[in-house]
Amino acid sequence: MTETTAKTLSSTQRAVHELRGLIFRGELPAGSDHLEAELAQRFGMSRTPVREAALILESQGLVELRPRKGVRVLPVSSDDMREIYDVLTELESLAAGQAAQQSYAAKDLQQLEAAINDMDRAIASDDLEAWADADDRFHTELVRLGNNSRIETIVAMMRDQVRRARALTLFMRPLPTQSNEDHRLVFEAIKNGDPAAAHDIHKIHRQKAKTMLLALLEKHRLTLI
Repeated sequence: MTETTAKTLSSTQRAVHELRGLIFRGELPAGSDHLEAELAQRFGMSRTPVREAALILESQGLVELRPRKGVRVLPVSSDDMREIYDVLTELESLAAGQAAQQSYAAKDLQQLEAAINDMDRAIASDDLEAWADADDRFHTELVRLGNNSRIETIVAMMRDQVRRARALTLFMRPLPTQSNEDHRLVFEAIKNGDPAAAHDIHKIHRQKAKTMLLALLEKHRLTLI
């Protein structure tokens, strides 16, 4: 890799981080259009990494590249989230079952268990943002442990949209104590090599999460920023 290529890659990664952050914080609201030159100036870089970053986020459903209008931030409706959760529920449950078939040693499951412990601590200290971060780590690690690269790829494409929904509803939902209990049951099923239990427990967990999220979105008539 040449030095120029490395710098471009680093700039693209920074542009992805900056653009995603602006969307999640609501500074670039849903439906708004932003020229690549405008974003490049805002990030202090050339247009090339901004365009590359926009292409990455477009593949994840966060933005759309439009001729002469630049980057458009896409809204996500409750119908969108219903479809996303239906797909995630099936794929993550499959990954949980496959993880339980891998005969993992305790050391292989340390990151999964650490995420659950961090979620417990976050609830004890009433830190929902820390809980959300640990919850995201749990789901990412669960999919990785399933050892199916195609599931990882598909889930990664939808992960940011789920984060947007969670960020919008995080302080509206009940304290996620039951969610932590579900996660620990899935962990125990994987540790004990029980694919059916891991699959079924996680599927019910995701279905409950979908029902709660959609109820909040529809009750408050929210469109994801």
